[in-house]
Amino acid sequence: MQRAEYATIDHMIASLSGDVDATITEQEIEQLCSKAIEIFQTENNCTPVPAPVTVVGDVHGQFYDLLEMFKVAGNAPDTNFLFLGDYVDRGHHSLQCVTLLTLLKVRYPDRVTMLRGNHESRQVTQVYGFYDEVVRKYGSAHAWTCFTDMFDYLPLSACIESSIFTPHGGLSPAVNTLDEINELMRFQEVPHDGPMCDLLWSDPDEMMGWNMSPRGAGFTFGADVSQEFIHTNGLSLIIRAHQLVMEGFQYQHEDKCLTIFSAPNYCYRCGNAAGILEVYENLANKLITFSPAPEQGSASPAKRTVPDYFL
Repeated sequence: MQRAEYATIDHMIASLSGDVDATITEQEIEQLCSKAIEIFQTENNCTPVPAPVTVVGDVHGQFYDLLEMFKVAGNAPDTNFLFLGDYVDRGHHSLQCVTLLTLLKVRYPDRVTMLRGNHESRQVTQVYGFYDEVVRKYGSAHAWTCFTDMFDYLPLSACIESSIFTPHGGLSPAVNTLDEINELMRFQEVPHDGPMCDLLWSDPDEMMGWNMSPRGAGFTFGADVSQEFIHTNGLSLIIRAHQLVMEGFQYQHEDKCLTIFSAPNYCYRCGNAAGILEVYENLANKLITFSPAPEQGSASPAKRTVPDYFL
């Protein structure tokens, strides 16, 4: 990019970071998504990520909490980030979340990695908030179309230093190796089944083997499945997002599968903490939890509640 383009993006980042009501034009979103697609289409389905890096789970349109996360973790490019997906839906400010993160990706492509979550989908976003938010704010669905077209190019997973595998959801019975993941054709809407769907929708479980998921997509998989995948691919750990965990993180499968969830007080009513994970150059790591941003205010519930849905 030219120096003027960097300056424009820097201005947009500063504007969005300081004002939740700040927006960019539909034409600017179209140009932004086009630049992002150019970057994403060069990345593997399982994209390699160097350490150090900070791993971030679901954000779900909670923009004030995303800004709070940056206060805790630091800002790009001083901090490298790996976002595990689910930038939109549920929260009040999906448009600001996905716009800011895409700006950061375009500005610092080697410092920011963005993966696809199950909510980065046309079908899901038409039901759970992002589509309606865009139409309400712009008066048309054009920006939603630009972003959902861009979602088709997001990588399906990452691997930190050839050792830590990070999908949004989990594993798939249809793929046994990272090489097989890289062979998938990902430039499409998320299918209803198959390995691409599984990587975005599946969950770890205490039951051994593969079992049907209560979500209606993907599978649940047991510790034996995690151990075999880790052994086959020479890995040390699986890190994923996708599930609300009340402490912001949760280890399963004999500490070989870690869930990170980064939307505190999810849906402004669940009362959970948020978590992020710092992975250092020697692959040692540190879990950090944080509470909702003060701007959530009186939206915090008096007691913890569990959401009545699986998406």
